[in-house]
Amino acid sequence: MRVTVDLDNAVLDDLMKITGEKMKSPAISKAVEEFVKRKKAAEFGRMLREGVFDYPVTNEEIENSDV
Repeated sequence: MRVTVDLDNAVLDDLMKITGEKMKSPAISKAVEEFVKRKKAAEFGRMLREGVFDYPVTNEEIENSDV
């Protein structure tokens, strides 16, 4: 999908260095993908902390299992 965005050249240069990409589009794509992954991981962590998932075993039972 094509998108037009205005980015500061210095920020884009830093982004390309950080991602190791030599072209702008792949650098931006990597950055966006990483941002989405981090947001999803943070949301999953929040859900775990709030007890959204109901696991039938305790932490101790998991730690003592052979799996």
